[in-house]
Amino acid sequence: MENGIEKLKHLPLSLYRPIQKKQNDTSFQTLFQEKLTISKHARARLDERNIVISDEKWNLMEDRLSEAKQKGIQDALFLSNEGAFIISVKNSTLITAMNRKEAASQIFTNINGTILLD
Repeated sequence: MENGIEKLKHLPLSLYRPIQKKQNDTSFQTLFQEKLTISKHARARLDERNIVISDEKWNLMEDRLSEAKQKGIQDALFLSNEGAFIISVKNSTLITAMNRKEAASQIFTNINGTILLD
C-alpha cells in the first residue's frame, strides 16, 4: 500500500522548480506598507497640544518607519516642523508627541534613531 510520502517522491522535477519572478512584479516590501498606529497616550498629547499632522506628513512618517525598521531601529525620535514624536518602530506605534517649542527643552532617552522629516 502506497502512502502520501511515497507519491511525493516520484513527482517530476519540473514541479520542484521555484516560481520565477517577473521583471515588473512589485516587491513584497512595496506592497506591504507599515501602518502607524497612535497610542491612547499619544492621542491625548496630540489633542491637548493641538498638534495636527497632515495626511502628507503622516504618509511620510509611515514611509520612513519602514526605512527605520530595515535599519534595525526599535525606538525613534521623528522630528518635523509640527513637532517631535517618539515612535516604537518595532510596534509601529506613536508613543508620544510634543510641539517643537516644548521639544527644544527636552532630553530624549531610550531611542536608538532620529528621523528628520523636514
